[in-house]
Amino acid sequence: MSQAKPITILMAEDDPDDQLLTEEAFSEALLANDLRFVEDGEELMDYLYRRGKYADASNSPHPGLILLDLNMPRKDGREALEEIKADPNLRRIPIVVLTTSKAEEDILRTYDLGVSGFITKPVEFESLVEVVKVLGKYWFEIVELPPEPIGE
Repeated sequence: MSQAKPITILMAEDDPDDQLLTEEAFSEALLANDLRFVEDGEELMDYLYRRGKYADASNSPHPGLILLDLNMPRKDGREALEEIKADPNLRRIPIVVLTTSKAEEDILRTYDLGVSGFITKPVEFESLVEVVKVLGKYWFEIVELPPEPIGE
């Protein structure tokens, strides 16, 4: 089962160090997916709705998976998740929460809102690489993802 083209992964993460570590973990895990970053929930929604600097579809491909941090400025991940899952054009995009939060309230609320998975960010780089490898295997080799919307 192989995808016609690598799936775009959109990561909402406000910490530049975490962005860099995630990029390095993807490289180390040998995942060739197109990994893109937005820095907060507002930018995530701009990307998904193709507003502002994301208006050009060729520069903002439809994500096949969103990795979502919960604690971000402007609009946090919880608010963005609620907005995405309320929109019939976006709700099928799988979202995996990748956050430092271990709060039971966050775990319950995000699953109630329709998140596909909740992962507490590992502290060690090697552990992050393992998480990325498992994510890659699960989301791109095992699971059937919904097709991209028409016109993407």
